[in-house]
Amino acid sequence: MDTKVNLEGHQVTVTTDKNSMEYGGFFAWQRNAAATKWKPGSGDYTILESYNVPRDVHGADMYPGVKVDIPVSSTRSTAYMNTNYYNGSFKTGVIDDDLQLLRRLNRTRVGINVDAEVSRANVQYPHGVGRVDPSTQIGSLVVKSLNEVDVHYIQTYDHEGIKVPLPAGGNAAMMYYLNSNWFILTSYTYQYPDKMKIYYKEDDGGGSTNPPPEGCTEPSPSGQVKEAPLTSPNVSAVIKADTRGNERFDVLDGIPTTESLYGNVLANSYLSKNKFVQMSGKCTYEVTVNREYELKWDPGKKVPKPDGTGEMDAPDPQTATETLTKSYTIERPYSFWVIENLEVYKIDQAKLWNYAFSGGGIMIMPSGYSPPSFSSSKSNEYVPPHVPDSVDAPKGSKTGGKEKPDISNENLESYAQQAVGKVKVKNDTLTFNGSTIMNGGQINETGPVPGSIPMPSQIHQNVLYSLGNSIPTSKTNKANQSSSGTIYYGLMSGNINGGADENYPIYGINPVTVHTPVVMYPDVSDDAEHNQKTVPAAGRSAVILDRPFSVHMPNSGQHADYKGYGYNNYLKYIGRKQVRFPFDVYDGNKVTFHPKNTWIEVDKSMESFSYFLPVWVDEGFYQVEFRTIAHNAPDGASQQSQANLDLTHHIAYETVPVDVIGRVYDFRITDIADYNWETVFRTSAGSSVPTGSSYWVGINGIDGVPRGNTSRFTLPIIPGSHPLYTNAVIKTGYHFKFDLKTKGNMFGMKDCITITPSFYFVSAKDGTRKAVDLYYHAGNRSYVKIGSPRDKVQRYVILNERLRSVPMEELTDTALYKYDHDFTFDQVSGVGRAQYVQNYISKITLQKTPVGILSLLELNERIRTLIGPKSGIPAGVDPARVNAAVQKWYGEYSLPADLFVVNAGTNVAEYGRSHNGLSDQSPIFLKEGYIVVNFNIETVRNGDAAHPYLQYIHAPLMNQWHQLEGFVRRVSDPYGRTFVLMDGDVVFYEAAGSSRDDFRSMVTH
Repeated sequence: MDTKVNLEGHQVTVTTDKNSMEYGGFFAWQRNAAATKWKPGSGDYTILESYNVPRDVHGADMYPGVKVDIPVSSTRSTAYMNTNYYNGSFKTGVIDDDLQLLRRLNRTRVGINVDAEVSRANVQYPHGVGRVDPSTQIGSLVVKSLNEVDVHYIQTYDHEGIKVPLPAGGNAAMMYYLNSNWFILTSYTYQYPDKMKIYYKEDDGGGSTNPPPEGCTEPSPSGQVKEAPLTSPNVSAVIKADTRGNERFDVLDGIPTTESLYGNVLANSYLSKNKFVQMSGKCTYEVTVNREYELKWDPGKKVPKPDGTGEMDAPDPQTATETLTKSYTIERPYSFWVIENLEVYKIDQAKLWNYAFSGGGIMIMPSGYSPPSFSSSKSNEYVPPHVPDSVDAPKGSKTGGKEKPDISNENLESYAQQAVGKVKVKNDTLTFNGSTIMNGGQINETGPVPGSIPMPSQIHQNVLYSLGNSIPTSKTNKANQSSSGTIYYGLMSGNINGGADENYPIYGINPVTVHTPVVMYPDVSDDAEHNQKTVPAAGRSAVILDRPFSVHMPNSGQHADYKGYGYNNYLKYIGRKQVRFPFDVYDGNKVTFHPKNTWIEVDKSMESFSYFLPVWVDEGFYQVEFRTIAHNAPDGASQQSQANLDLTHHIAYETVPVDVIGRVYDFRITDIADYNWETVFRTSAGSSVPTGSSYWVGINGIDGVPRGNTSRFTLPIIPGSHPLYTNAVIKTGYHFKFDLKTKGNMFGMKDCITITPSFYFVSAKDGTRKAVDLYYHAGNRSYVKIGSPRDKVQRYVILNERLRSVPMEELTDTALYKYDHDFTFDQVSGVGRAQYVQNYISKITLQKTPVGILSLLELNERIRTLIGPKSGIPAGVDPARVNAAVQKWYGEYSLPADLFVVNAGTNVAEYGRSHNGLSDQSPIFLKEGYIVVNFNIETVRNGDAAHPYLQYIHAPLMNQWHQLEGFVRRVSDPYGRTFVLMDGDVVFYEAAGSSRDDFRSMVTH
């Protein structure tokens, strides 16, 4: 006997422990000596993405620059177990090895049944051991049998792996990326009762162990079928910016890295497929019917007539009983419906793929999802009716005529039909979501036609919804990256005759553009309040030597007119923020020095930064560079002005034009030749040792900070300026020594200071002031007007004059700089530095230097010293250039001893003609008061006197003399007189006094 018996056991889940790789694995890349690209070694792999790769110093790619999917075959190393049923391990012979079942039970669940061992550090490769590459991720787990799987790795080669140079030299090398994993497998075994009784019936030779009931045909398809093909998933998906319904960005235009995406899949809640078949047959029976008939007839008879006249017909009723037996063939058709095929699928998961996702894609598991509920059973059957051996019909009667009735033709079939009942049938049973689709209840003859499985509804929008998928900063800007997806339906248990898990591609998903925005709209502070330029440069920020300045690098600004972009603060997308100066700078605290042309990294969260401009920077026009680098910028990223509107750029770049400007400041009077003033400046009469006293412009220094001097020692020198003699006033004929300083590039051979004197007369009675012209006698030339063509008296200055007290260090430093920079090799050939210094100090600086005439002084390089800083000079900065950055200019001035003052514009010659001549005592000359000497001080660069560079007083934007150094414009003397002053006033000369008076007083009479 060859008979199969199907037994149903209790399902028991068996699971392995973690199966790890003993040695780990690796994926190798190689490069020969002359190659610049990496080539993969043997083995299967799929390239998912490619990246731009920087080159090394030899022009070769530093790493492969791709993302790959690598299938690695792994073998089970631990036993299947279920300690709830059995303490030992289960052999594979008793474990279900159906591949469809295995793949359904072992779907990829990263971290649950498979994962990468990213912390493993003892993976072996041909040159040693190492750590699993940090980019390693699990792509999928594919079960091949109870013992073997393929683990798909995802690795991103955007960095160097383990690089091993090869003996061939050149670019020859191997690069290894190590991997390792663990996985867990699950299947079923089945538990059966310890003992089972099985009954069977010997085959009668017909070959069927279950012959149909006697008289019945085997049911077979009738030809009626109700079939529904597999439902379409009607799937669609979108990938958009969080959050749904309130999307911050339009991903078609752009979304920045670190922002998050949501994936939303809509589909039918289930799929179904069915085929219902009507089975039919018939049962045929031979039924014998017996019916007893009472027969009646009257043949009549002849009887004598009553009158005896003959015979007449008379009744002669006859009766008899007969039984009629007949056999009939009775057919009983039957039909019922069976489930030939039933497949119902629930949603398992969906996957969406786009470049913007971390790892290139996301998996979405259903949430709040209820699969359909259904049950089915093979309940179909047919039950033939009970058929009696014979049927006794109710007695009948039949009346004939004169002859006995014939019952042979009587039809008794109705009694046979009545005796045979209908075949009772049952359909298979199917209920779906509480509704009966196929009724398995018993019914006569014909099973009811089944209904249809309802068409599925679309799932709720939250079922396959994944939000918060942050775009990693490793994603560079890319436009219109295509999207794809797959939805997975799992075959539910209870299926009949076939089916396997289904998956469908999702078409029509929108693309995504990754565009990380950065802006740069910088500014540099404009130090206008210290800008002494005669003609300030339009459109340029003034940065002043030896002063702080600031730069503004806002994180806000205008970007593309996209949703979520526009005018905004883009701090969260900034990777780095930098500024580069084409000149040396310090930070605002003067602690950190930044050499010129160095990109300076700044705190990206801040927007304003302070710096300090060293005094040695060359004056002139510059462009300060600024850039903001997006946090997803690749190496070698390109830049775009102000904002990276073109997503191929990852850097916003801008420049700000600046003007580096020097200073002119610290004018002071250091000596007056008038004997009454000697002890103010000298420690004793006849001494050359200075007291340290000077008369400054005001009480403040270069930047308005109090200098420490008292108001007495400020300009101009007026009655009361003398610390001892309240009535002391300078007499004409006596000169006063002065000096002043500059910062910047005023160390050239043709650079100079020009001083233009102007003159005023202040009444000694009431202090009223007016402009005047001054005249003097020069040899045989009388009444020479200062400033006229006849005014040719030269003025001279001796730099190293005894009473000027120029420090020896200044003279030495100046001589050294001149030797090294102002002369050619031929000019100083044969003269050593020390020799030149000695000659400069002992000879050159003792010579008279022409400095102009009474109406115009020009302080030139011969009476200039260099006094820049000597300490705290950063490495790489030329100390000589630093020393030359600050200059000191020495000068002196006096009015002639014989001086004649007239109102400005007076025609003295005409006065003489109209008044019978002119004498020194003519009333035209002003006597009772003071002559005010006013200086207008300007710097001249490179000899261009027609275009003075800096203004001490009359700059358009500021006034160093008054605003910063604190010149007082209204003063009173000890006699109660108030003088209204003008910027530039330096001394009051006594109009009626002359140095000649001092000499005449010493003549013996």
